[in-house]
Amino acid sequence: MSYWWKPGTGSYSMETLQGRDLLPRFDEQQQAEEWLSLFYSDLQECGVGDVTLHEEDRLVYGPMSLDS
Repeated sequence: MSYWWKPGTGSYSMETLQGRDLLPRFDEQQQAEEWLSLFYSDLQECGVGDVTLHEEDRLVYGPMSLDS
């Protein structure tokens, strides 16, 4: 299974997020959560307003605002 963050609201482009490697997948939920704690500001800079955590196609939780 893989976990991934889906960007929600905001003025971002998926191409920019992919180009900056901001759409990774993780084997474990903890890895995904640790990654977000390190890269949330990069997502904000790209215009992402909130994210949801998914395990494959299943919503784990969210949306979670990236506002400080």
